[in-house]
Formats: sequence, C-alpha cells, structure tokens
Amino acid sequence: MSGGEDKTEKPTEKKLKDGRKQGQVAKSPDLGSWLGIAGAAAVLPMTISTGRDRAVEMFSGIDDVARNPEPALVLEALVQGGAAIAPVLAPLAAVTVVVAIAAAVGQGGFHLATKAAKPSAKNLNVLKGLKRLAGPQSWWQGAKSLLKTVAVGLVLWTTIEGLAPMLLTSGAMPLSSITEAVSGGTASLIRSAVLVGLVLGIADYVVVKRRTMKQLRMTKKEVRDEHKQSEGDPQLKGAIRSKQLAMSRNRMMADVQKADVVLVNPTHVAVALRYDKENGAPRVVAKGSGHVAARIRAKAAEHRVPMVADVPLARALHSACEVGQEIPPHLYASVARVLAFVMALRRRGSASGIHTAPAALAG
Repeated sequence: MSGGEDKTEKPTEKKLKDGRKQGQVAKSPDLGSWLGIAGAAAVLPMTISTGRDRAVEMFSGIDDVARNPEPALVLEALVQGGAAIAPVLAPLAAVTVVVAIAAAVGQGGFHLATKAAKPSAKNLNVLKGLKRLAGPQSWWQGAKSLLKTVAVGLVLWTTIEGLAPMLLTSGAMPLSSITEAVSGGTASLIRSAVLVGLVLGIADYVVVKRRTMKQLRMTKKEVRDEHKQSEGDPQLKGAIRSKQLAMSRNRMMADVQKADVVLVNPTHVAVALRYDKENGAPRVVAKGSGHVAARIRAKAAEHRVPMVADVPLARALHSACEVGQEIPPHLYASVARVLAFVMALRRRGSASGIHTAPAALAG
C-alpha cells in the first residue's frame, strides 16, 4: 500500500532503472551456477582426454627425478608439470566463467547496484531481519535447497543402482570394460544432475522474477507523479506556453511601428510588411486575425503606418507566411504594387490611415 492505494500498475522504465541501482534485479544464482556446470560438463571429456595424454608425459619423467632427486631437477619437473596442466584446465575454466557471466547478463544485464552498496541503517534493523527469516523468500530458499538435495540424491541413487550389479561381478570382466562402464555412468550422472539443476534454476528465476516485479509495482498516483516529473506538469507547461506566446505577441506588436505598410481585410485580418533593400524580399513583421488584427491596426494608426485594404492579398499573405518570413515569390508583383502605391501616398503626405487599394492593384 502507498497513500491508501494498491500497487496495481506495472513499473515504468524509470522505476526499473532505479530498482536496478538498488539491486532489485531478477537474477537466480542457481541458474547461473548450473549453466556454468553444464558448460564445464560439455568440455570435460576433451579435458580428461587431453589431461590423460599430458599425465603420461609427466609421469615418464618421474623416473629420472626419482633416480637423481636433485632440487634443481625437482623444481624443473614441477615447472614442467604446471606448464603441462595449465593449458589442459584453461578451456574448462574459461568456459565455466564465460557461461556464468553470460547467464548473469542474460537474466537482467550487467548493472552496478550503486545505491545498494552504500551503507544504510535500514540494513541493521533487527525486526526486518527476523521478518525476512520467516518470510516467503526464506521459505522458498529452504524448499529449493530441499528439492535440490532430493533431486540430485535420486539421480545419484539411480546411477549407482544401475552400476552396482556390474561392479559386484567385475572380477570376471576386463578392466577396460569396467572403466568404460564407470565412465559412462559418471557422464550419465553429470548430465542428469545438470538437467535437474537447470530445471530447478529456471523455476527459481521465475519465482525471483515475479517477486521482483511485484516489489517494483506502482500505484496510479506514483505513475501520474512520475509522468509529471518527466513530462512536466500540464498546467505549468500551459502557463509557460501562454507566457511565451504573450511575450512573442508583444514583440510582434512592437515591430508594427517599423512596418512600411499593413495590409488589412479590412477588419478580420492584418499583415504588417517591412521592406529593406539589403535584406532581400519584403518580410512579414506582424500578422493576426480577430482581436490581434484589431491591435495591429490600432498600433499602425498610433504610429502613422499606412494601411491598405486589399482583401485577396491580405488573406494570401496571412495564409502563406509566418512572422519573420519573407513573402513567397508568387506574391512579389502584388506586394511591389502596394509598396509603390504607399510610396506615392507618402510623397503626397497622406500615407497615414486606411486606404483602399486602387482597382488596378486589387486586380
């Protein structure tokens, strides 16, 4: 329970990541161990075969040491023995380590539990420790150990029971046949034990996985709070967006006084243009519809910026351009005629106010 709510939601990616930092990862040590043993069992016949050949070579030189037990010869024999044994055992050790590491990574990746490594007073809580001893995890560990003991014991008993009759009558059999039978029985014992261990390891992983995911479950409120932290509070984002829009609009209104002309529709749409020969084509410095258009017209009237009522051109510019953009090439001619009309008005000293575009311009 958390804040009166049940933890019914699956953990999010962030929750899983935080859990990995605290060591909450679904991993079964038994599965990794048995996979390592299985890998070792796979290369064991090759190791034994190679080791037998090397052992023959080693023992062939013991006679020389026995006849002349000089310290230097003994040391040399030990060095040669170690050099002969190391290559034999290296594949066995390498396979065991590689398979165990691969099993650990495959169960949940490689993660450093940084938070779990830090000392905490919670780990010294005696009551929590007693609860863990009597909890379901401890019961499962005990049951798992008992299952392993019983399963491996049954495999061992079955294998020995099959070999016992032959061993009791081994006096009448050649040594090679006895050796072959014992080797086959031992290999069968290892395979059966590994198979049983793998089954128990997989079962342990399933139990650990379910327990870990249950511990990491979240309440609906926790999911909502995490979403707000990662994506931002919608109300706060809305307020920030509104403030940014207001600031952008205020900057746009301040640029109206720099415009050369404002094209109007005549009341619904307004587009303010500024033309600077050094910067290429005329550029939209402000635009809007409804009350924004009314504010643009009021600002233009305040600063004596000429306004021209040209419905088609005003609508085309409002649809095709954003604030700060140059006008599109297909509107160059129409805008050029409007600017020429405004320049003529300025020369006569009657540019301020709203003017109706002459029929030639509107066409």
